[in-house]
Amino acid sequence: MLRLFNTFGRKIETFQPVRKEPVAVFTCGPSVYQRSHIGNFRTFLFEDILVRYLGYLGYQVKRGMNFTDIEDKAIQEAARQGVSVKQLTAQNIEGFVKELKALRMKTPDFMPRASESVDRAVEIIEQLLDLKIAYWHQGKVYFDPLKYPRFGELFGLDMKRWPQQKRRFHKDTYPGMQWNRGDFVLWHGYTREGEAFWNTRIGKGRPAWNIQDPSMISRYFDETLSIYCGGIDNLFRHHDYTRAILESIRPYPMARYWLHCFHLHVDGKKMSKSIGNILYIDDLQEQGYDMSEIRFFLIYGYYRKIMNYSDKRMRLTTAKLRRFKEQVKRIKGRAGSTTDAGTEQARNIKEAFQERMDDDLDVKGAFDNVNALVSGLDSSNLTPKAASGVTKALKEVDEVLQVLF
Repeated sequence: MLRLFNTFGRKIETFQPVRKEPVAVFTCGPSVYQRSHIGNFRTFLFEDILVRYLGYLGYQVKRGMNFTDIEDKAIQEAARQGVSVKQLTAQNIEGFVKELKALRMKTPDFMPRASESVDRAVEIIEQLLDLKIAYWHQGKVYFDPLKYPRFGELFGLDMKRWPQQKRRFHKDTYPGMQWNRGDFVLWHGYTREGEAFWNTRIGKGRPAWNIQDPSMISRYFDETLSIYCGGIDNLFRHHDYTRAILESIRPYPMARYWLHCFHLHVDGKKMSKSIGNILYIDDLQEQGYDMSEIRFFLIYGYYRKIMNYSDKRMRLTTAKLRRFKEQVKRIKGRAGSTTDAGTEQARNIKEAFQERMDDDLDVKGAFDNVNALVSGLDSSNLTPKAASGVTKALKEVDEVLQVLF
């Protein structure tokens, strides 16, 4: 049975969805004030593997993924480039979807934009104001975490350290991996000419970042999600906020399982503009790697450990995939037009794959298991029946991996 590490509670749990058909999954999408780099795509590919493997196990999945297309960073970047926020974000969304498809990721069922969910954000804010969990201060609306009794449980915050004096944090996001202990902003009231805003029932303004995910989730999922995913950085000042907002207005848990993917570093360092080590998909293409090789590199590692990119590691990982694909090609050629699939080799391949994938989506272990079995076969001595069975099993495995055929 599939076992997953649930960030909520910090333990491995056997996966039992809230509903089997469909399994409701929501994954944090990109902030589209800039182009997504390979570190971002590592997280999105982990989520793709999760959804595909659930399908492999026979689950029907209903998945949403959001676009954060209105926030402080987008407004600042659009001003820097001399374009509108809509022009900037539309361009980045178009590029993201193009690369998503090129990397063979499944397109989510719902891909809402924050800018299209403002009315829902306003409705939630009105509810929170009525409940006196949120309040107005100098043209902004803030959420008081002390009014939500389970605040910080996901991260594991020690609420005894929460300051007694009132503190407010008015920006959408803050740099670094630490907590802002105080009230967080939900709504930015309009203050100056040229600022992005909407005319709403609560006045002119725009939703802050942390109200955006609740507004988009609740548009499509009026239920407890089976799984909620995101990058590990979302554990700081984001996912606990999202949970607190939704569970303050709905009488049931936001999600049963919370999964978080760790960062991708480059040559041992976190990707950063200041260091100049940010890599994009086309940077790797220019080095001669195709999309299946890029996808393979980004999924070939345990999602709960920091992955490191280096030129050497990229070459070695790609060489491993290329050797394996050559063996697969030889076996497929041996099968000819035979369609028989019930062979011992085929069963062994699927069992070896599922054994590791069931252990918290150990893609590397699963691939290595299958690689060892397939590489040990003498393709020239395989009967067409055996070769056909192996090929069919590998195609089923590749419905998840998407790197072989």
